[in-house]
Amino acid sequence: MSESSHNRGLYPGRKSRAGWWRALALAACASVLAVNCAAQAPAGEIPAVSPQLDALAQARKFVQDYFEKFSDLTCKEFVTQFVLNGSGHTIYRENSAYDYQFVATSASGNWKFNETRTTRNPAYRDPARTLLVTSGFASLLLVAHPMYEASYVFEPGGSETIGGVSYAIVHFVPVPGAASPASLRLRGKNYALPMSGTLWVDPRSGAIVKLQAAVDSSLSDLGLAGLRTEVRYAQHAFHDPAETLWIAESAEIEVDTPRQHWRNQHKFSDYKRFNVNVQEEIGKLP
Repeated sequence: MSESSHNRGLYPGRKSRAGWWRALALAACASVLAVNCAAQAPAGEIPAVSPQLDALAQARKFVQDYFEKFSDLTCKEFVTQFVLNGSGHTIYRENSAYDYQFVATSASGNWKFNETRTTRNPAYRDPARTLLVTSGFASLLLVAHPMYEASYVFEPGGSETIGGVSYAIVHFVPVPGAASPASLRLRGKNYALPMSGTLWVDPRSGAIVKLQAAVDSSLSDLGLAGLRTEVRYAQHAFHDPAETLWIAESAEIEVDTPRQHWRNQHKFSDYKRFNVNVQEEIGKLP
């Protein structure tokens, strides 16, 4: 049994009967919304008024290089899907495992993403349960890409020390009506998700080590009461040529509707870099 997805995102799926939530999806705007996203100014022209915004300029360059150099990755993905009650306690869960591949391509300044999942360990499924299906976490880094520079207002948030390393904190809020790297697909129509959140940035390399984003009740008329996600990145090593890269290690997303509450947890491991000439193992650094 295999499961493939082009720009798959976020949607609950019911096995026994279809509901309107089956049509909900989170995906990269460049391909799904077909929006022409272009940088308003080169990353080097960001006004550096604080160490945090200096780090943001570094992050923009890092994200741009990331998608250009590491546009085809495979890994093992482990997913746990939770159904929660009104108190936030688990009332149902399923575990699944996949072989995952992520491909990013750029044409005329627009990024397109393709994600493919092949089931390795299918979960037991209760046909009476409605579950949330989530993907598209790699595209969330586009928040810091130069082509979305005009889509957000960025503000310095100080710094935080994690594991003895000081990281710059940068908050972001959406510009009303601007393009977004995520969308809600409902009844065949796409709605840009106005995400706000926080980036944790290594000021030396520009690497984003953690990303938190949320959508408030501004889409309540569509039945979305809230959406929160957190992606954590870990440093991995490539060989031949020797390179290191911060890649998503885990992701958690929580979604509320007036009648449902879901939480999905994703864990990524055993990365490989693949192209037409070479496929090489990536081992996580100690």
